[in-house]
Amino acid sequence: MSTDPSAPDQVAHVLTEALPYIRRFHGRTVVVKYGGNAMVDEELKRGFARDVVLMKLVGINPVVVHGGGPQIGSLLERIGKKSEFVQGMRVTDAETMDVVEMVLGGLVNKEIVSLINTHGGRAVGLSGKDGGLIRARRLKLTRPGPAEQAPEIIDIGHVGEVASIDPALMGLLDGADFIPVVAPIGVDDAGVSYNINADLVAGHLARTLAAEKLILMTNTRGILDGEGNLLTGLDADRVAGLIADGTIHGGMLPKVDCALDAVRHGVGATTIIDGRVPHALLLELFTDSGVGTLIHGDSSSRADQTP
Repeated sequence: MSTDPSAPDQVAHVLTEALPYIRRFHGRTVVVKYGGNAMVDEELKRGFARDVVLMKLVGINPVVVHGGGPQIGSLLERIGKKSEFVQGMRVTDAETMDVVEMVLGGLVNKEIVSLINTHGGRAVGLSGKDGGLIRARRLKLTRPGPAEQAPEIIDIGHVGEVASIDPALMGLLDGADFIPVVAPIGVDDAGVSYNINADLVAGHLARTLAAEKLILMTNTRGILDGEGNLLTGLDADRVAGLIADGTIHGGMLPKVDCALDAVRHGVGATTIIDGRVPHALLLELFTDSGVGTLIHGDSSSRADQTP
């Protein structure tokens, strides 16, 4: 038992600060892309599961989309198959796609479902193939060819992008108080399976479900300025400027593009948060300061998002 006389006041402050956010998000959908250290550190994994259960208990409708690149790479190494990447994308032949489906749709997905259920939730694991949830098409990569020639098209196999999402299954699960946990695998009109970037799937799901918020968990604090300071509230124009001047670059670019696409298509806001912070989800949703970079489609700041 705590002997700190200020502890009760601290607890009361936390609860009163959370209340307006609970009201704001009650009955709304929040899509969470789950990845990074939060998927491999045991304590962070348990904390994430508890956070998702609490979200559901206070009336929020969480939808979890997970990655699994390191786990795929580990299994490929164990079976003696070398991973090859082009422009950051894993080259995925038919054999590799079988491994992707085993890892994402089986091992990783079911572990997340089990953790959430162990902590009192009612999670259901899905891949985009279930119920026709995610219709995919082959992703086409290009690289510049010789002068005055068309760019070269690179075939990286069973790597796809989202063509469309059917929200019917999500509606049924939400109506029955289940928590969907989605593996980013889609299928095309011919029944061919594709591995899709989890950020892209999360963004498209958020748009399709008219989510109040999209949260992208990463292994970074968020978007940093040139001096390494965290930028906490950005509109689309400011983000475009940060991309143009090179402040946002490298691996952060795809996440930022996903965030911008979501807010430009009706999602209330997107936040890039540091999944290495314990209970980052709750801190982002229920505190004034949050724990990452919040991106809006207009000139709002984080302060403008406070209830």
